[in-house]
Amino acid sequence: MTGSSKKDAPCRTRVLFSDLLNLPRGKYVPASLAAKGHIGFARGAFATTFDRELLAVPGTGVHEGLPDMQLYLDDTRRVGWQKDTEIALGDLHADGVPFALCPRHTLKRAIGSWRQIGLTPMVGLELEAFVFQRDADGVFRPYDTPGAFVYGTGPQNDPARLMDAIWERAAAVGLPLESVNGEYDNGQFEMTLCFDDALKACDDAFLFRLMARETAFEQGYILTFMPKPIPERGGSGLHVNFSLQDAEGWNVISERGALSEMASQAVAGLVHHHEAMAGLLAPTVNSYDRLGPASMAGYWANWAEDHRLVTTRTSTGSVDSARLEHRMADSSANPYLAVATVLQAALLGVKARRPLPKAEDLDGLEDVRATRHAPASLSRALDALEQDRQLVEALGSLLIEAHLVIKRDEVKRLTGRSKEDIRDYYIPFI
Repeated sequence: MTGSSKKDAPCRTRVLFSDLLNLPRGKYVPASLAAKGHIGFARGAFATTFDRELLAVPGTGVHEGLPDMQLYLDDTRRVGWQKDTEIALGDLHADGVPFALCPRHTLKRAIGSWRQIGLTPMVGLELEAFVFQRDADGVFRPYDTPGAFVYGTGPQNDPARLMDAIWERAAAVGLPLESVNGEYDNGQFEMTLCFDDALKACDDAFLFRLMARETAFEQGYILTFMPKPIPERGGSGLHVNFSLQDAEGWNVISERGALSEMASQAVAGLVHHHEAMAGLLAPTVNSYDRLGPASMAGYWANWAEDHRLVTTRTSTGSVDSARLEHRMADSSANPYLAVATVLQAALLGVKARRPLPKAEDLDGLEDVRATRHAPASLSRALDALEQDRQLVEALGSLLIEAHLVIKRDEVKRLTGRSKEDIRDYYIPFI
């Protein structure tokens, strides 16, 4: 979406990028300055924890004076939701080359790897979130939705019309929603974005997540994408749906109503790299309260056709809408890194011509044939990621090294803390 005409041109630009913690870092600058095409930041943004501690994260130059990096802005601008403010996204560079820790560049590399074999990834993201409201004592408690139910709509599901406000603002700024509905628990919602090419889909998800949280905050609510903010209730995920188009625009996932050979190998790659993927798709301590057996959270290393209790759900009934759905991630994950991880793991399966494991044919709740599953904690997931050298090299060894440093520090900070303390640690940011 291009910017406005000179007559009503915005007076400022909000330049934004996402870091390894999935924080939307940025600056407001005059639109005339953004027009120059690049804005400087300190690399130390990637070395700063949620509680503002500066770590010696590889690639950030902490011991070299925190040198600059440049955000090279896209030529087009996005319509902003703040008055007289446009939005600019871009890619980070350092020392004249793409910055190895930039999640958006990491996704572009993954897209490029698929294009090298003649295929273009198309992606659709489903985000889930809980809403909290402040009570008379000033304490935030779950949103009061006494008539809510799964697939609920209307005032009983959303008395304050918060989802209406988010939908209207999304439409006004060109963030295409496919659907919004009440999810499993009271005050929980699913917001599904439209399928698009992988980069556009992740740009939309990055901005939608920020816009939705800011819209809720303006109305006195907290909308959180934490994976499990309420221990006794369900979790919130980030489902990564993707298909692959060939040079003629044909979807190559399905062949005569079943998985194509290439899609079968992609699924096999996702199953093979299952444990390591958790280190990036479930990147908070809180993620592992959601990621467990007898759930729809993508715990088991398995797959099946149209089965919501497996990690990789395939859908091949229609050639046009055939897709693979990976269900492990949660929205504490950076969308660029989450999609890059799924795409690279799938591509590794194709390159290795991995045979497709037997499909899960049990209920996935009480009975499961799969024997491998996600690690039990973030610490173990980070170990599994570090040990999967194929996936590390595909995503970028410096990026993974940096991710391991900042996340292992996070584990150390939260070890021994109560679930409530952990929730309060994350909820302002996620």
